[in-house]
Amino acid sequence: MPFGDSITEIVCWRALLWKQLQDAGYKNVDFVGSQSKATNGAGCSKNPDYDKNHEGHGGYTATDIASRKQLVDWLKANPADIITMHLGTNDLTRGKRTNDIIAAYSTMVQQMRDANPKMRIIVAQIITPSNNQGPTKDLNAAIPAWAASKNTTESPIWVVDQQTGYAGSDNRDGLHPGDSGDIKMAAKWYPAMITAVKSMQNMTM
Repeated sequence: MPFGDSITEIVCWRALLWKQLQDAGYKNVDFVGSQSKATNGAGCSKNPDYDKNHEGHGGYTATDIASRKQLVDWLKANPADIITMHLGTNDLTRGKRTNDIIAAYSTMVQQMRDANPKMRIIVAQIITPSNNQGPTKDLNAAIPAWAASKNTTESPIWVVDQQTGYAGSDNRDGLHPGDSGDIKMAAKWYPAMITAVKSMQNMTM
């Protein structure tokens, strides 16, 4: 389940990631979620038949999703074994503190594990908006230690550093990735996805 806000919803990194997984032989990977929206970026136009399902919701915040238990219903309707989460940008633009966002992450991790005790969880250190670099860096700095504190053998958490190497010029509008941003994001998600899929395969051997 690709999960997040508009940086998951109206983008084409999902198309590129799906194509990379297909090319690597992981043809049974099924993206799940109630949404299927994407833009007309190069990644989408070159891979028009990619699996479009996701749970990206433009304008949503981590704190609201957690407190309103929206993820609970989304996972009930579309069960997942692996979830990628890029979330927190809207919280920061609305003045939420890093501690509040991290607390919401913890709530959502528990909701994920309540839905599937063996959930594989991939959490992004989020890309940096052109006009909001300081708060984003603070949140991203807090994520690795938080993830380590929540990691378990049964339900591992991996952190993907989407921030490093990502520039303002990779955004199409100051916030959402353009073609170069989509390429960079897919490239960061891919190895973590392979690790998560292989960990599931090892679990069933």
